Amino acid sequence: MTAVADQNHTDRKDHTDRMDHSDGTGPPDGADRPQGRTEHAGAAGGYVPQPAPEAGRPGGGTDAENAGHARVPAASSSDAVGADPAGAQAGTATEPWDDGLIARRATGSAAPDEERSPLDAPSRGGSSAPGTLPLAYDGALRSRLDALRELVGLSRARLDNHTLAEAARVLDEASARRRLSGQHTVVAIAGATGSGKSQLFNALAGVAISETGVRRPTTSSPIACSWSDGAAALIDRLGIPGRLRRRPVPGPEGEAPLTGLVLVDLPDHDSAAVRHRDQVDRILKLVDAVIWVVDPEKYADAALHERYLRPMAGHAEVMFVVLNQVDRLPGEAAEQILDDLRRLLDEDGVALGEHGEPGATVLALSALNGDGLGELRGALGKFVAERGAAARRVSADVDAAATGLRPVYAAGQGVELAEDAREEFADRLADAVGATAAGDAAERAWLRNANRACGTPWLRLWRWYHDRGGPPTGKLAVRTPADTEATARQRVEQAVRTVSDRASAGLPGPWAQAVREAVVRGSQGLSESLDELAAGAGLPPGRPPRPGWWPVAVLAQAAMTLLQVVGGLWLAGQIAGVLAPNLWVPVLLMLCGIVGGPLVEWSCRLAARGPARRYGQEAERRLREAAASCGRARVLDPVAAELLRYREVREQYGKVMRAGVG
Repeated sequence: MTAVADQNHTDRKDHTDRMDHSDGTGPPDGADRPQGRTEHAGAAGGYVPQPAPEAGRPGGGTDAENAGHARVPAASSSDAVGADPAGAQAGTATEPWDDGLIARRATGSAAPDEERSPLDAPSRGGSSAPGTLPLAYDGALRSRLDALRELVGLSRARLDNHTLAEAARVLDEASARRRLSGQHTVVAIAGATGSGKSQLFNALAGVAISETGVRRPTTSSPIACSWSDGAAALIDRLGIPGRLRRRPVPGPEGEAPLTGLVLVDLPDHDSAAVRHRDQVDRILKLVDAVIWVVDPEKYADAALHERYLRPMAGHAEVMFVVLNQVDRLPGEAAEQILDDLRRLLDEDGVALGEHGEPGATVLALSALNGDGLGELRGALGKFVAERGAAARRVSADVDAAATGLRPVYAAGQGVELAEDAREEFADRLADAVGATAAGDAAERAWLRNANRACGTPWLRLWRWYHDRGGPPTGKLAVRTPADTEATARQRVEQAVRTVSDRASAGLPGPWAQAVREAVVRGSQGLSESLDELAAGAGLPPGRPPRPGWWPVAVLAQAAMTLLQVVGGLWLAGQIAGVLAPNLWVPVLLMLCGIVGGPLVEWSCRLAARGPARRYGQEAERRLREAAASCGRARVLDPVAAELLRYREVREQYGKVMRAGVG
């Protein structure tokens, strides 16, 4: 409690000193500044002393005017963000760091002539400082980001916001990082309680900046140290106030330069204070790289491996794993623990950057006596000089987001509705409307018309007499229209369920659900539409058309009947004595008529089978096409549209993953 109170007292004292000396009449701003020089007003590029007030500028003139102007910078200084990162985090909840235009305009309007450091320009403008170049992504990464943005846009109507939240966050952070300096690399030092990360932070900076000690947790707020100017906007993005920003002490000659490095000391990731862990989780999503500091006692801690290293295995290229406190290990124990640490990292899926391969850098050192510190400094210097950490971090974030989205985009099989499924659906609808029965009925109607036209008069008369007294439908009961309609509806519902199952089979859950919903919407009113189309596409009114040979067959049948009549009259005349007796001629005429009539009828039946079958098939085809057209417009086309949309998003997902999806 005493340490906390002393720290708060120091914060208030520094805040009061800045207010008291803002008019330029007091001692220099760095007179009683702690070691590791705090940057002015949240600047990340170094301490810039305030000039003395001049005439015609704020701070000059009367004491009252000076006092008025002195209050404005104090209200908009970095201390106003909050006495600790909790205040910065609370500010983030109400005014996000990536959307602070209102806050920046308010600050600018409150003190339009405020004396500002050049390092403060990025934090006010939201872009890189003058003299620094914004981050540039290469063509492949830009293509992946564009594909991810297109993927999220196409999926908004099918996936919930929670599923797309991480991908949207990656896009926002990638866009925000691109607008900032590409000449700086933000590296966070993270570790467990007592791992010595703050000690390592101080050793790299060359000065005691971060508090160390036996009190746990020691580091309660993130502290930033920038090796060059122009990093203020990057540190603003992390939500670190100006009073927690420092500059390092220049190192000895011969050490690898760290120009462009922005080092951030984080609170303990296993701290008992939930606020500390939240700060670690928040900042780890924003930095370009991370140095994990482990000690010989807790290097295998499950909290580290399961909560951080394993989920961040894809970020191995922007990760350092440092085994600290090796000075406490006797003999070859350090190498043994280092080998075991490599084994654990390999089990976590973290690629190790050994033998020139890309991956995490694993080192052993002692921040206390400096053993191995030069190797880490050299690796950091080379890492920062490459200027590629930010792009690699964004690429790894895209990989992680795409991997998390794989269950909602990767299908187990093809996404096309097979042709046999379409044909089966059309056949089921045709059966529902009775297309086959309609074709058979048309064929029978054609044959019946042919029999009436080409049959013998005596046989037609006998059939008429025979059918006159019998039931019209025979012995079988006639199905009522209500039963027929119910059966047709059941067949339609079965066809719809079948095509829904076939179309959604193998699709990820959200897209399968979208396909099923499209089928349900299309099936509403399908039975009624099929009934209307069946009525319109049924048999044409009137008799079926007659082929060209029908008149010849009718004349032949009439001739046979005439022969029978003539022969019968001739024979009757001979019997009556009117005509001379000659039995052979009338008998022969009657025999020719009697035999020729059935022969003509039988020949006509044989000749009528082909046209009757074609007529029935044509009627069945029209009805099938009508049913298939109705089913295609109401069910198959919406399903095809959903499948096409899924193919589009899967194509974009393949671009994000840099490979096709199986």
